Amino acid sequence: MYAKHEKLAIALSCVISAICAFPYAANAMHIMEGFLPVTHAIGWTAIALPFIVAGVIKIKNILQENRRLLILLAMSGAFVFIISALKVPSVTGSSSHMTGTGLAAILFGPLVACVLGLIVLVFQALLLAHGGLTTLGANTISMAVAGPFITILLYKCGMKLKLNRGITIFVAAALGDLSAYIVTAGQLALAYPSETGGVMASFVRFLGVFAPTQAPLAVLEGVLTVLIYMALEKVAKPELEQVGLLEVRA
Repeated sequence: MYAKHEKLAIALSCVISAICAFPYAANAMHIMEGFLPVTHAIGWTAIALPFIVAGVIKIKNILQENRRLLILLAMSGAFVFIISALKVPSVTGSSSHMTGTGLAAILFGPLVACVLGLIVLVFQALLLAHGGLTTLGANTISMAVAGPFITILLYKCGMKLKLNRGITIFVAAALGDLSAYIVTAGQLALAYPSETGGVMASFVRFLGVFAPTQAPLAVLEGVLTVLIYMALEKVAKPELEQVGLLEVRA
């Protein structure tokens, strides 16, 4: 017989398998292959590198302290992969999607979420034509750096104010999702400033492209993150105690 957390892991793996088994043409909000100028692509990659190195070290230390957290870490990565691969049409032929990195940021911290986000971005670029390798640095900054750090900042503020944990997780995950798209709009605006209004006009235009679909998706991500956390409270309470999200009972 499987334990509850093992059954949940198997279910998540089945969803990932289904996604990979039925590929589709992806033109989602990840910046596509070759879309950024070379100098921008190199620059964003250089900025992302320290976060990734620090995240790898953090994961190594976490697993050295408690190998049982590996299953929770894998589930967090699966969550990022699943919901960031599901996209909805936006305007002008583009699309929007959730990020999923907020859950990992809350469970393990933003540096771990950076690494998980990078891994997901690599697999999506290679398997789903979603994003690209030349734009990997820029996409990592928006989805795997900005989003997680905003999420954990809001989560910690909510906990210090002693707000309801569920509400705090919802707000943190939803705004973390939105922050990723704000950063992406900024990246695109810097690469392609408007002839009439410069970077700011281009920034507003890119934000307007995704706002109609990304706002409700951010709300949905907040709800899903809360639901997953509630499920983890039931099937992975010892692991949540290990990462400090629940008080250890005497």
